[in-house]
Amino acid sequence: MKYGFGVDLGGTTVKIAYFDETGNMLEKWEIPTVTENGGARILPDIASSIRGFLADRGIPDTAVLGIGIGVPGPVNAKGVVNKCVNLGWGVFNISEDLAKLTGFPVKAGNDANVAALGEFWKGGGRGCDNMVFVTLGTGVGGGIVVEGNLLHGAHGSGAEIGHLVLNRNETLPCNCGKRGCVEQYCSATGIVRLAKQYLESHDVPSVLREKEGFSCKDVFDGGKAGDQAALAILDQVYAYMGEFLANVCSTVNPETVVIGGGVSKAGDMLITGIEPYFHKYVFHAAGNIKFTLASLGNDAGAYGAFKLALDAFGK
Repeated sequence: MKYGFGVDLGGTTVKIAYFDETGNMLEKWEIPTVTENGGARILPDIASSIRGFLADRGIPDTAVLGIGIGVPGPVNAKGVVNKCVNLGWGVFNISEDLAKLTGFPVKAGNDANVAALGEFWKGGGRGCDNMVFVTLGTGVGGGIVVEGNLLHGAHGSGAEIGHLVLNRNETLPCNCGKRGCVEQYCSATGIVRLAKQYLESHDVPSVLREKEGFSCKDVFDGGKAGDQAALAILDQVYAYMGEFLANVCSTVNPETVVIGGGVSKAGDMLITGIEPYFHKYVFHAAGNIKFTLASLGNDAGAYGAFKLALDAFGK
């Protein structure tokens, strides 16, 4: 039996997990992401944590097949990171650098793509060959699996579905610099923005008016409680999500759409709301799709990262 590591690198913490080659997660832990000085300590800290783990347990290097890592930015097939703004990183080969620090081969990928691979392998997309994964959190990320293979793209930015343009008339810029991106309407922050706009333009009572600084969860909770303003806001959200996912699915024709991220905690209410708009906009031959919720939670990135390593360095 061989073993390996899946590393999910985030802006605040680094999640590290130790797996056997069948995909069983044996142990997991976190270390802080130190972004000072252009993120110079991040890779040495990861290497030190992994080497310390092996030393503490007396695990020989020969038992380790490799390391997979998901990073918050574009990564090409050779492991070259093309800027991770939140980490202070520029352009460099993360696979080569981390391999030198650890002594193990390393395979890297974009964090959203890697999380998609985790859900495809062991989560909500298990058992299908073609899958779209969308993560609805502070932003909107995604990953696409076609015929069992993760779509990376020529420059490591495949499946940046959160930056498809939904509204050409939008006046406010997205964080990416464009206007009218999916992220501005379907992320948790985007949903709150839509809710504030609705309440400003409609003189209607709402439980949301009673909350100072309400959250995306408050909007969904209001909808579940029957608040008419919250329901109207959510209908706007579902329309945007349905159109967005219809466009993606008309392009890649998956069997399954897996929805993850904090917004997915709304549960079946979210899927029930999206589906009518999805079927309104999708190309008819691509409409036979199963919607499901992600099942691996915060572990999806670690599972997917290890799968990268397993595919690259396993038997």
